[in-house]
Amino acid sequence: MLSQKRLFGTNGIRGVANAELTPMIAIKIGSAIGTFFKRARLIVGHDARTSSPMLAKAVVSGLVATGCDVLLAGMAPTPALQYAVKNHRTAGAVIITASHNPPEYNGIKVVWKDGIEISREQEIEIEKIYFNEKTRYAEWNKLGKTRELPGIVNEYVEAIKTHVNVPNIAKRNYHVVVDGANSVGSLAAPFLLRDLGCRVTTINANIDGTFPGRPPEPRPENLEKLALTVKAVAADLGVAFDGDADRSVFVDERGKIHWGDKTFGLVEKSFLKENKGEKIVTPVSSSTLVKDIADAYGGELVWTKVGSVTVSQTMKKLKAKLGGEENGGIFYAPHNAVRDGSMATALILDIMAKTGQKLSKLLDTLPKYFLEKGKTECPEELKEKVLRGLTRQFKDMNISTVDGIKIWFGDKSAILIRPSGTEPIYRLYAEAKTPQGASKLIREYSSKLKSIIDSLR
Repeated sequence: MLSQKRLFGTNGIRGVANAELTPMIAIKIGSAIGTFFKRARLIVGHDARTSSPMLAKAVVSGLVATGCDVLLAGMAPTPALQYAVKNHRTAGAVIITASHNPPEYNGIKVVWKDGIEISREQEIEIEKIYFNEKTRYAEWNKLGKTRELPGIVNEYVEAIKTHVNVPNIAKRNYHVVVDGANSVGSLAAPFLLRDLGCRVTTINANIDGTFPGRPPEPRPENLEKLALTVKAVAADLGVAFDGDADRSVFVDERGKIHWGDKTFGLVEKSFLKENKGEKIVTPVSSSTLVKDIADAYGGELVWTKVGSVTVSQTMKKLKAKLGGEENGGIFYAPHNAVRDGSMATALILDIMAKTGQKLSKLLDTLPKYFLEKGKTECPEELKEKVLRGLTRQFKDMNISTVDGIKIWFGDKSAILIRPSGTEPIYRLYAEAKTPQGASKLIREYSSKLKSIIDSLR
């Protein structure tokens, strides 16, 4: 949601296409980004949204106007574009995507030369250029040049394969169902899986920026078709991607859908068995099971604010090799310290092949927590006041204010209540040892949250 003071939210710039994010605004943003990069060479790519090609062209115009040379990568998964930055040694990239948001939204992500999204401090620099109109346009004979950059998805797939035991996976002949969300997940994952020796069944694989198959956020309620397909074809695994394919949510061979905490916990456990003492980076929205695993296998857990940018930047600062989010984001720094749906899929298959166990059995060995999510509408202008009200009301409880407010209870249940950085809502994440306990927390604290919001209207 664009404002008069901020462009960037939790994860890039977001807004409704041709309302909050018009081509004219995109040109201006592109010019501010180009000024920040000082006539550098940048990659530009986009997701499958109907407005993405239009906005990409507008951003390219802004970049070229400031003297930046642009490599046009076209439609591709966000992590493929991020890998291309490192592989082609460019100064950075601009990616047109709104990730999991509904189809009417779009957005702009800015990536640094290491393939990681720019820091909050760098975002502020771009915002100052934008709002203070400090754009520096190039002279007519020093404009940037553009050229095509083909083949980045193939390069990305080949790079992922170097981090797993391909022959070991291939001899298992796994059958995987891929739900591409009618977007860029279909451009990489099915081909990667075939290279790993898997049989592949696809659903929602046709590219369509209106997302006719399901909403682009891979929440359990959106993945019933995937779960049914896994069971119907007797597959070993199902995987669903979000709109730009940097997140992946998995379905086991029984057709059970798992939150990202559990699959991240599985990767964390396998990683720490071979890398004791390593740091594990995760937001406060993650389940306590991530801490339980770190404690059990000698890892050092680092909690962060919610947001993939914060996780990536923290990993970079601490030189951590693994990070993860409850929403299905897994960050594997030996490849790239960004969340990456296809890399996560390869890691899960590698663990299955190494252990010879089904996904359901592997996940059943992890600490048991039940997760429930909720959301409550809240006007942007009230978010800070609401947070102060929450902090006052619960100040005598066991709380953390790293991001929003998280409350821990004596029975190991917990709830996180935090304002969204991309939408006019508050998000709630509850966990407990029973599904009923998690649902009760969502109901109880949604009511308390609504009362505070209503009192401030």
